[in-house]
Amino acid sequence: MYLRTAYSKSKIVIILGPTATGKSDLAVKLAKRFNGEVVSADSRQVYKGLDLGSGKITKRDMKGVHHHLLDVTSPRSMFTVQRYQKLAQKAIADILKRGKLPIVCGGTGLYIDSIIYNTQFPKVPPNPKLRKKLEAMSTIRLFARIRELDPARAATIDPHNRPRLIRAIEIAKALGKVPELEKQSPYEVLKIGLNLAKEELKKRLEKKLQKRLRLGMVKEVSGLHKNGLSWKRLDSFGLEYRYISRYLRPVRGREGSQRPSASNGIRYQQMKAEILKESLHYAKRQMTWWKRQKDIDWIQPPYLKKAQKLASEFIKIG
Repeated sequence: MYLRTAYSKSKIVIILGPTATGKSDLAVKLAKRFNGEVVSADSRQVYKGLDLGSGKITKRDMKGVHHHLLDVTSPRSMFTVQRYQKLAQKAIADILKRGKLPIVCGGTGLYIDSIIYNTQFPKVPPNPKLRKKLEAMSTIRLFARIRELDPARAATIDPHNRPRLIRAIEIAKALGKVPELEKQSPYEVLKIGLNLAKEELKKRLEKKLQKRLRLGMVKEVSGLHKNGLSWKRLDSFGLEYRYISRYLRPVRGREGSQRPSASNGIRYQQMKAEILKESLHYAKRQMTWWKRQKDIDWIQPPYLKKAQKLASEFIKIG
């Protein structure tokens, strides 16, 4: 495979798009076709044990294609985008060194951009005094605050994720706003975006949710808690982990007994409805992130022939 000349940059392919659009499956097929390896760009799949809830690809579905940046840390640990960037760029260098094509695949826009633009992140140290003040605020108020300080960041952030909201406010207050990423890349990049109509995406999300519940997603979340993850930590992972953990939390009765019913009024059917609703909101935030980028080749199903044509032309150029 021809990936670089003395005068060109190394080539990498990015498979991006909203949740449930079929990115992992396409990435494996392209890797098989073009002698590639996959680098995951998903902020939850880096954690060990977050499998069904994060939609992590199985060994069987990898079909022998090597995947990087899966299961690299404990869910008890905080994993930063800076650490992801360092590990991902190291993996890409190793793939290129072995003459293979790096295929970055995922839905976390910040992770993808951190790789391809070699982003230098703002060095804003924690502000304990500010954090204490922010911790006392409701999540709704935190989101309103970041919307006041930095509307662009508010459009892409999870409005329920307190740690990310607090960090975003901390950065915005220190720097005025979360700085734009530098658009100079050390790579030559092909971005392939997978796009679905809203109704089709909703159908896929519903089908995906039913399948993962059938395979034991509730049991997975329960097991993570039994192994030491707090409800608060599970909640911070968002989407499936947030609402399943709220469903599982015991409620104390008058005599102090516990019943495994719904915390915060969330029952099983409501849990499913909340996951679906928030997944659609998440997909919208993902698209908001990528709409600002004009260099994405968006394709609709069936993906394979269109993606193969784009990748083949890209690899041959230069």
